[in-house]
Amino acid sequence: MILKSNRTGKIILTATGYNAFIPAKLPPYPPICIDDEMQALLSDADRRLGRLDGITQVLPNPDLFLAMYVKKEAILSSQIEGTQASFVDVLNVSDKITSETRSGAEDVVNYVKAMNYGILRLNNLPLCLRLIREIHGILLEGVRGSDKSPGEFRKTQNWIGVAGCSLNNAAFVPPPAEEMLNCMSELESFFHDQTYIPALIKIAMIHAQFETIHPFLDGNGRVGRLLITFWLCQQKILAKPLLYLSYYFKQNRNEYYQRLMAVRLEGDWEGWIKFFLKGVSTVADEAIDSAKAILSLKEKYSKKLLEYKGNINHAQRLLEYLFEQPIITRKIVAEGLQISQPTANTLVDVFCKQGILLDVTPHKERYKLYYFQDYLDILEKGTEQ
Repeated sequence: MILKSNRTGKIILTATGYNAFIPAKLPPYPPICIDDEMQALLSDADRRLGRLDGITQVLPNPDLFLAMYVKKEAILSSQIEGTQASFVDVLNVSDKITSETRSGAEDVVNYVKAMNYGILRLNNLPLCLRLIREIHGILLEGVRGSDKSPGEFRKTQNWIGVAGCSLNNAAFVPPPAEEMLNCMSELESFFHDQTYIPALIKIAMIHAQFETIHPFLDGNGRVGRLLITFWLCQQKILAKPLLYLSYYFKQNRNEYYQRLMAVRLEGDWEGWIKFFLKGVSTVADEAIDSAKAILSLKEKYSKKLLEYKGNINHAQRLLEYLFEQPIITRKIVAEGLQISQPTANTLVDVFCKQGILLDVTPHKERYKLYYFQDYLDILEKGTEQ
């Protein structure tokens, strides 16, 4: 690895004979050049974030939308790391899934737990190394990587490269363990540095620096992406944690890694930040479109149910329930709405005839499963493998 700028950091030769990279502390020097292009991208991203914040205020149940959107982010972030679970795998109430998919789904469930825990924890603990370790512990608890010191910074060297590569031919070798702790302390200081830097530019730098330091043996990518959301919440950029860049990083995976390497090798912070700001605008628009589509879907089916000759209150309650539980059985409907089983059966049949529910087990007489497919289609966008 050859550095092309003294803005990046330095390469050291370790006592055991391999080269490792030590990033320069933030903010970079010379300072970030906010040219006309970057200023335009920053203004555009800020404007779209404002629109996203606004549309969540008119959603009938913003917390429910948030809960589903967190699951989507968890799937996308986990897919970047190779997890095979789909949105349906995570939501599916049946036990008819393979052991491989179940393991992937558990990775995703842990991500959701880590996200929710972190957002609550920010109420009484600022973003810090302690919180980062706690989040990591939740992410890896009982899943793939649970043997990689969950909740603890690494004490040994790690490296990044193609499968089977060694320290000597790795694409990138992060700081050795003893240097890594100092790098993380410097990063924590940067979290709380009061020098004015636009918030989106600052979190772009924080994410890149964290991925460069790579402080854990496993789970660095997922923790680094969670940091983006935590930072934006802590800074009150969004009222609710609805901005997740995993969708953009997955769609532009090669450029994502190339931009990070360009920061390390060339000190090209400006190229990385512009890429990041484009991502903020892209995912804000995607979230806005999803919210609008959900509002439109709810309105469409609410009008359709006005034609229902039975108990309209039960029908409207089931529609509301489907936005919370889009994969159901007849028994789940009866229990969820606290109605009799015959009433639940009638409602499910009506919803199937109206095209609201899709019977995905038509060959079965018992234990049938139904999808609120139109809603799932909105939520699944971008999670396809």
